[in-house]
Amino acid sequence: MNATIAMITFRAMLGRRRALLLLALPALLVVLAVVLRWTGNNDLDISANVLQKFGLATLLPLLALIAGTGVIGPEIDDGQIMYVLTKPIPRQVIVLTKLAVAIVLVAAFSVVPTLLAGLLLTGTTAQLVPAFTVGVLVGGVAYSAVFVALAVLSRNAVTIGLLYALVWETLLGSFAPGAKSASIQQWALSVTDALTPASPVSSSVDLGVAIPLLIAVTAGAAFLAAFRLRSLTIASAE
Repeated sequence: MNATIAMITFRAMLGRRRALLLLALPALLVVLAVVLRWTGNNDLDISANVLQKFGLATLLPLLALIAGTGVIGPEIDDGQIMYVLTKPIPRQVIVLTKLAVAIVLVAAFSVVPTLLAGLLLTGTTAQLVPAFTVGVLVGGVAYSAVFVALAVLSRNAVTIGLLYALVWETLLGSFAPGAKSASIQQWALSVTDALTPASPVSSSVDLGVAIPLLIAVTAGAAFLAAFRLRSLTIASAE
């Protein structure tokens, strides 16, 4: 971790219009939870469905995409990243710092709202709240790593990330079992499923498969991003 890079990245992320999206999306989840609680439509099935479909499947990937691409993508696009790369800072430190910032943002704007929404909906029933909190957190780490890597690899990272989250995970994942097996959403849901006895929560991926895949994807994406940054330095020198 590099404290200076982290501080500059936080300032840039929270000072742009991206910050409005970071605030608006979780606010919708909390407002929805308040409305459901107020109208009495907060039984276990509805609550689990809201936390899964809205919190885990929609809010989490979108926020991770905003944070993961935002912490490094704009610097690459406008060339400012070259200023950082000229400093005697190992490339892996730059990547890990950017990734850490993205994870903190995801935790603040996705994990915490999911926790609040869960408490409003079900309280401590069936351990649903801690289960989804942990599931969203581990999923957020993996999503952030993948989207940071995409931002380093391509100028079209947002488009590619949306295609993955909305087409692969949401659309194809509803019909193709193979798509579910290669889905960060399902891996995170597997962790959630293991932590709650609630029957509405069910993943098609075994926990023994999901955890190694989450670790492998996170580590692989971070390594790939650091490797690509080395290539950017060489290209600049030429």
